[in-house]
Amino acid sequence: MEVPTTPSAGGSRPGGGGGAGGWFGPSPDVASPGEATPREAAPREAGPWRESPREATPRRPGPPPVGPRGERPAPEAPEETSDAALLRRTMAEIEPIADKVTSYFYALLFLRHPDLRALFPAAMDSQRDRLFKALLTAATHADDAETLTTYLRHLGRGHRKYGTLPEHYPAVGEALIGALTRYAPSVWGPRTEAAWVGAYTLISQIMIDAATEDELRAPAWWQAEVVAHDMRTKDIAVVTVRPDQPYPFLAGQYTTLETPWWPRVWRHYSFASAPRSDGLLSFHVKAVPAGWVSNALVHRARPGDVIRLGPPSGSMTVDHSRDNGLLCLGGGTGIAPIKALVEDVAQHGRRRTVDVFYGARRNDDLYDIHTMLRLQQSHPWLSVRPVVDDGPVGLLSGGLPEAVREFGPWHTYDAYLSGPPGMIRRSVDSLVGMGVPTHRIRHDSIEELVGATT
Repeated sequence: MEVPTTPSAGGSRPGGGGGAGGWFGPSPDVASPGEATPREAAPREAGPWRESPREATPRRPGPPPVGPRGERPAPEAPEETSDAALLRRTMAEIEPIADKVTSYFYALLFLRHPDLRALFPAAMDSQRDRLFKALLTAATHADDAETLTTYLRHLGRGHRKYGTLPEHYPAVGEALIGALTRYAPSVWGPRTEAAWVGAYTLISQIMIDAATEDELRAPAWWQAEVVAHDMRTKDIAVVTVRPDQPYPFLAGQYTTLETPWWPRVWRHYSFASAPRSDGLLSFHVKAVPAGWVSNALVHRARPGDVIRLGPPSGSMTVDHSRDNGLLCLGGGTGIAPIKALVEDVAQHGRRRTVDVFYGARRNDDLYDIHTMLRLQQSHPWLSVRPVVDDGPVGLLSGGLPEAVREFGPWHTYDAYLSGPPGMIRRSVDSLVGMGVPTHRIRHDSIEELVGATT
């Protein structure tokens, strides 16, 4: 199913001359998800800027209203009609009904292109929001070329492991336009549709180009044999694998894993060590309720099993040209990439202060504290402080952000955060409040890492 992508024929840009044609051609009739054939499109409701049928003749406007003191209200500012503004207005309209829009998007996609269903997991509950949300996220950054390109190139490379081909993109675009047409009636019209078609044409081309370039230097995925499986607690395991070919990555990055028990279901996990001379990779995995991949890796995987790895990703890496201190906050299994960063600093041989705050709910949840303390004994520049929510005497307690406040100052440090999304959000707010500039605070996308750390 998952085969390497191929470049567009002749290297041409899909969409031709752009405009409302582009990928799609004329706007297709929108099929109801429950119908086998497209139904006739109903006439569009009159939007706020359109005349109703009974008011076909423009009426002469009367004088503007006058206040009790004779003052006239200030004229309303004209509504912005740039492409970016139209995209944002569409997003604002569908946000309250995002579940309905997402369901309709996939219903259209699979109804019109049933062959694409095989690219998705058998159960869609874990995958359902991801593709649609990624498209909307990209569209909201349409006027930020640098951010958009970085985000989409990552998506394009990552989608190779799903078997995505250039010819699949028009089908996705049609379903996107169909869903927005149905659920954003007050803003939708030829101008808005043209803005979305133009945005999607740009989105898809950046992703296709990135996948084509990546195909020349890396496989779509790596096979990796499990060589060690170490249970640290009843629901946390350290899983070590040997890739079938060299796997280049940087300390602090993460990848996606797929198990043989749940085909096409991928989850993010951070590397738990810096690159090793023997080429082995380790991951800290906590089994979470209804976590298909995490439960399989913790409770089913054993040495000899083969899993698949996606490409490495993430920017939570150390700039070794600098010598300022590092402040590292790791919560739960988020200690894995923090440990990798410490090893990375040690391998580069530069003496720089590294302060690690290792957080957990209870003392028993500090499953890797002995490893971190051994690193502290080996490196005098490293300080490790365990923090628990309800800790015994002698341990810091009250949560990571609160514990960090007791030390410092931190405004000259580079901060690295890894853990549950709530912990990251609270820690960012706390660090900014303590004077750490935002450009010195690094963590990977909270949305991407939901489920990777708990």
